[in-house]
Amino acid sequence: MPVSNFERMIALAEEFFEMKDDPEQLDIDENIIAQLQTIHPSTMGEVSDENGPITWTIVIPTTNHIMQRFLEKTISERGLFELTLKESVFDSLYLCSALVLPEHRGKGLAQELVIASVRSIQKDHPITSLFYWGFSKEGEQLAEKIGSVTGLPLYQRV
Repeated sequence: MPVSNFERMIALAEEFFEMKDDPEQLDIDENIIAQLQTIHPSTMGEVSDENGPITWTIVIPTTNHIMQRFLEKTISERGLFELTLKESVFDSLYLCSALVLPEHRGKGLAQELVIASVRSIQKDHPITSLFYWGFSKEGEQLAEKIGSVTGLPLYQRV
């Protein structure tokens, strides 16, 4: 039986981010997805074809204060998420993750999804900065492109 795109995306996420072995990271499950949707409906993006998802993106609106704590490594990604749940006005946006199946990379799908999320969240919150935690050269390039297109300052956790 062929493996579905959904199963491939889950395997890609586990392989790339190794969340199960890193308590610092947010392990995305159905509960986290539901909580993300309560923060803002545009926190998650997806492009699918007839076989299921081919691109997933997650952004998390938060505050500049929480962003600074994350960049300074005084809180983890999980801590960022938990603190964000207690806030109601957001001025910073965490570019959390972007996954694209290998045969669909290089088409700008993740970039389009993230920019659409940024623009949608900006309609409801005064987003003044972006930040990310780079896991790959491609991820860093994507974050830089999003910063350039949106005109927002971009900060990296190193």
